[in-house]
Amino acid sequence: MKDLLKYSVISIGIALIIFCLSGVVFDCIYDGNFVLRHYNFTRMVIGAILVGLGFGLPTVVYQNDRMAMPIQCLIHMGVGCVVYLAVAFNVGWIPVEHGLGICIGTVMGMVAAAVLIWFFFFQYYKKMAYKMNQKIEEYQRNV
Repeated sequence: MKDLLKYSVISIGIALIIFCLSGVVFDCIYDGNFVLRHYNFTRMVIGAILVGLGFGLPTVVYQNDRMAMPIQCLIHMGVGCVVYLAVAFNVGWIPVEHGLGICIGTVMGMVAAAVLIWFFFFQYYKKMAYKMNQKIEEYQRNV
């Protein structure tokens, strides 16, 4: 339970950082005239928090050692991406008014970003496991 809370907070933090950086990019693109009305900013912040939870809560599947890693990844990323799509369409992150091609490009960019973030975490934990195994082997040699 403690790990679930930790990973959810980390995921929410990552989602909010990406949201803020995206806001800066759009503010620059629109020459400082990026305006959100009718509580759109509030809805987007809540959406970013929900996306963070959508990617953070499913990490509980990694606690199940009997489940194959590809299935764990599919569940984790599948739930996260479905939550992202639902939120993105509801808060306006996917510009449906610009046509299908832009929508598909936006979704593909989102999936690529999610996979990239997952890959960095995967590499981090893989390296950590390798170091732990080395320490265990070293300890066993010295005993």
